[in-house]
Amino acid sequence: MSLRRALLHILNDGGFHSGTRLGAALGVSRGAVWKQLQALAQRGVEIHAVRGRGYRLARPLELLDREQILAALPAGSRRLLAALEIHEETHSTNRLLAAVPRSRPAPRACLAEYQSAGRGRHGRSWVSPYGANLYMSLLWRFAEMPSWPATLGLAAGVAVMRTLADLGFGRLVPGLGLKWPNDVLWEGAKLGGVLAECSGEVEGRCQAVVGVGLNVHMPEPAARGIDQRWADLAQVFGGRISRNRCAARLLHHLLQVLADYERAGFVPLAAEWRRYDLLRDRPVRVVHGDRIQRGVARGIDSSGALVLEAGGRRCLVHAGEVSLRPEAVPARAAAEAGGE
Repeated sequence: MSLRRALLHILNDGGFHSGTRLGAALGVSRGAVWKQLQALAQRGVEIHAVRGRGYRLARPLELLDREQILAALPAGSRRLLAALEIHEETHSTNRLLAAVPRSRPAPRACLAEYQSAGRGRHGRSWVSPYGANLYMSLLWRFAEMPSWPATLGLAAGVAVMRTLADLGFGRLVPGLGLKWPNDVLWEGAKLGGVLAECSGEVEGRCQAVVGVGLNVHMPEPAARGIDQRWADLAQVFGGRISRNRCAARLLHHLLQVLADYERAGFVPLAAEWRRYDLLRDRPVRVVHGDRIQRGVARGIDSSGALVLEAGGRRCLVHAGEVSLRPEAVPARAAAEAGGE
């Protein structure tokens, strides 16, 4: 066990502990304890320090446990999985798996307590505080490049929604859904996201890394770095959620969905994705750099492209470097649409 995890194990009882006593328990100096506490604070862990009493965590942390996650996986998913890695800290779980040599077996999954350079689409940073949320990536190798690689991220979105239904005891909480192409929302606030990356030859073997970031217990101080409305599972379900249980269910559904995707492609999953589509038949604007295209979202086609209706005509919008946003509806128009 690392010094950091051993320190958190002691602090997880919720009580105050002096630096001197922590050092004695861990066999290190008081200064070494202080450095670890500073490092944790820099990584988003809330620590209360009170003169004369010592240090305590603002809230308990449930650290990821490889054996607990594996034990919670159904047998079929355990047979599919070649390896599961838990990292205390990494730059990015996607980047870590993308560097795995082709000689090593797959599928393999990777989770981290903290990401120093977590990524979303368009190179945006993904706020990844220590021990708070889920940062998971899954490496999968296909015999050939998927005909529509963009649908891989949509398929992963289906896996996330199945996970959320599991956490809700078999049903989805109202307001949960997907925003094309890769966002998971609750009541309009961002709960999670998917980043799927493929590499390989167009007509040869393909290596895919599917990353999922899911907010579980987002600390308020860490959330100040987020530039949009956000939500976490604690808000959605009104209480604490086990990170290990959530990790096991997410890994299970990712493995099953990607196995189905490899066998039959995205088409059998498309109808399920459409059930979770939060923007279908709503006014939206598509941002292409400096250009904005307005219309009504009409779902997705079999290639994973957004169907946009504008001026009585329909066109396809591919994910690439575009952003999709709901269009604000004037209050008067909304009232008229609502009727008496």
